Amino acid sequence: MRSVAVIAVVLSLLAGCSSMADKIDETKDWTASKFYSEAHDLLMDGAYDKAIKLFEKLESRFPYGRYAQQAQLETAYANYRQQETAQAIAACDRFIRLHPNHPNVDYVYYLKGLANFNGDLGLFGDLMQKDISERDAKAARDAFLAFKDLVTRYPESRYSVDATQRMKYLVNALASSEVNVARYYYTRGAYVAAVNRAQDAVKTYPEAPATEEGLFVLVKSYDALGLNDLRDDIERVMRKNFPKSRYYERGFEKDLPWWRFW
Repeated sequence: MRSVAVIAVVLSLLAGCSSMADKIDETKDWTASKFYSEAHDLLMDGAYDKAIKLFEKLESRFPYGRYAQQAQLETAYANYRQQETAQAIAACDRFIRLHPNHPNVDYVYYLKGLANFNGDLGLFGDLMQKDISERDAKAARDAFLAFKDLVTRYPESRYSVDATQRMKYLVNALASSEVNVARYYYTRGAYVAAVNRAQDAVKTYPEAPATEEGLFVLVKSYDALGLNDLRDDIERVMRKNFPKSRYYERGFEKDLPWWRFW
């Protein structure tokens, strides 16, 4: 019995030692440079979770200086790459707030736009294959604003050309989304709601291709509401701006439901 008790004590002591060994922090003597090098290597290898943890530890140990700033920037990128959108955006906002004059802050605005849009690093990637009406419109608007901040503040930035192209896509897509909603309301007899959404689309995105359909929704909605003067005014505007519109051929005929034209 005594030998069994001794063995139990020894095993307990060994387990305690093992537990203490497990708790030893191998990074306790690391320099800021060592932290950054190890974290950056993990980032490049795609080990985003591990990289983020090291970047956070680097910043807590060495909160000032270029390594801490770079850790904040690369933490935002790592979150973006692993599709942690909220964390990526929060990291971008924090970096912009803390380092508004940093030489790479233009990239952070760009990254914030990408995170909101959940886009690819290439010029559009497969974004043109996706319907913005199925995406988060608020995120798309936030993406537009981030890209706009970049282009306005840093017009010479290497990222401005790509950001400008994405903004154009976003404007067109958001306009289409608004018009889709207006069309939905019209087909269900909610003519006032259709007017409101179509007006928003036409006023907010006057240069977007979807403006043509937005005006058409207004014409048909005013007609359904019996507001003939407003209907005629909008139709004149539409015919002036879109003299060859595809909606004229059959869409204005009284005996044909206009939505069948799609």
